Amino acid sequence: MARSGGAHHRHRAVRQSSRFRQGLTRSFMALVSVAAVGLTGAGYYVAHGALGGITVSDALRPDDPRSSGDNMNILLIGLDSRKDQDGNDLPWSILKHLHAGDSDDGGYNTNTLILVHVGADDKVVAFSIPRDDWVPFTGVPGYNHIKIKEAYGLTKQYVAQKLANQGTATQKELETKGREAGRAATLRAVRSLTGVPIDYFAEINLAGFYDLAQTLGGVEVCLNHPVEDSYSGADFPAGRQRLDAAEALSFVRQRHELENGDLDRTHRQQAFISSVMQELQATGTFTNLDKLKNLMAVARKDVVLSSGWDEDMIQRLGSLAAGGPDGKGVEFRTLPVVRYDTIDGQDVNIVDQSAIKAEVAAAIGAPPPSTTAATTGAKPNPTTVVDVINSGSMSGLATEVSRALKKHGYTAGQVRDRDSGEPTATTVQYGAGAETDAKNVATLLGLDAPKQPDASLEPGHIRVTVDTNFTMPSQDETTTTDETTTTTSKANTYYYNGTTTTYPTPDQGKPIDGGGVPCVN
Repeated sequence: MARSGGAHHRHRAVRQSSRFRQGLTRSFMALVSVAAVGLTGAGYYVAHGALGGITVSDALRPDDPRSSGDNMNILLIGLDSRKDQDGNDLPWSILKHLHAGDSDDGGYNTNTLILVHVGADDKVVAFSIPRDDWVPFTGVPGYNHIKIKEAYGLTKQYVAQKLANQGTATQKELETKGREAGRAATLRAVRSLTGVPIDYFAEINLAGFYDLAQTLGGVEVCLNHPVEDSYSGADFPAGRQRLDAAEALSFVRQRHELENGDLDRTHRQQAFISSVMQELQATGTFTNLDKLKNLMAVARKDVVLSSGWDEDMIQRLGSLAAGGPDGKGVEFRTLPVVRYDTIDGQDVNIVDQSAIKAEVAAAIGAPPPSTTAATTGAKPNPTTVVDVINSGSMSGLATEVSRALKKHGYTAGQVRDRDSGEPTATTVQYGAGAETDAKNVATLLGLDAPKQPDASLEPGHIRVTVDTNFTMPSQDETTTTDETTTTTSKANTYYYNGTTTTYPTPDQGKPIDGGGVPCVN
């Protein structure tokens, strides 16, 4: 059975240990602020150098799928990490304010994942991805399904350990390359779940929460009912109210004593984004140079951006500050969950990936996804030759990949390091006549299938390039398809004592229109 680490039990009456409670999402508020920077009109200042000095990631590769026309998808990642970009422990002066424990607690879970779609008509839809969604996963031996939040940390740890075993990397290099691999794995997991490409991403960690929360100050929220929860410290009356930074943390991290568990918390996060966006706009943060400098100074320390956040892109986001073409601003949605379940003793969200893809496509006005399942069962053409090129620093990786493909019946060609002028990122290319085999190779390796032949390659040849971010799926993982994923979910009913009962379907909630202070549970 697939393994999954770092269980957090939901809906339990007994108090959990501080180690587990400390694993809750605390970086969200900072991520909200970064999202708001992009969505509320920082265009001019950002375009003139405000983003200088922010860490730029290459995890989003040039050959990864991209949106067509003027459509744009941005993934916002809230990382639960107690270390800085170089792998050093965050100072206790910060951790004590976060109630986050030391660097031995928690890991690198992406406890917040929000996919923001900006349409060609400038309509903005943000999809919250519940952190415990149970999804297929390749790249780390022993795992074929995980909670989506774990893709980053498991891959980071696996790649860093392999590099460390080679004895060729410093702590900083291990942290940097491990995190890059984790980001790439998260991007793949979200693309696979939602069925849409990702054009940009932004990531922020625990330190970012503290720094940006201090910079922003209070925020308005609204509750449908009074709440009191000793785990998170949330103790608020019903109605509209203003929270300081510490109270806001309790507001977004509460998950106990909520009618709909983690999904209610997701709705709070969405409401909080809406409120923060309004707060930043109303207080004139983006027209006050000193306030904006303070906010962006924090971002330089704690934020990682994908490459490509250029002037045109930022100015386009800035133009949405007035609420977009319909005056409603961002529409927040939560991806549906079929039911809550327990697998290997861990609380997970069982999801229907086909339904999720269809809902996302409908919300953004994209064509419905194909229902044809990918297959790796086709027998390889023996005349097709597969060359494997290592463009990264992981020695022996090309040999490992070539041997794995040979076991599946593919004819091995060159196995070597990258030459000048060849691709640097993980990719699959093919020459004329090798399209079917190339697509099946990509499926076996958990990579995006190439769309057209490469004229520079010989006919009948496939070139697989693997960089440091690539991890080879284990044998059992290479056979996982969308079909097997959906059949692992049991029926939404259970039988007990002569009675058949239907599991309640968690309420994903109605879409929330941004730009105000919506009331939530």
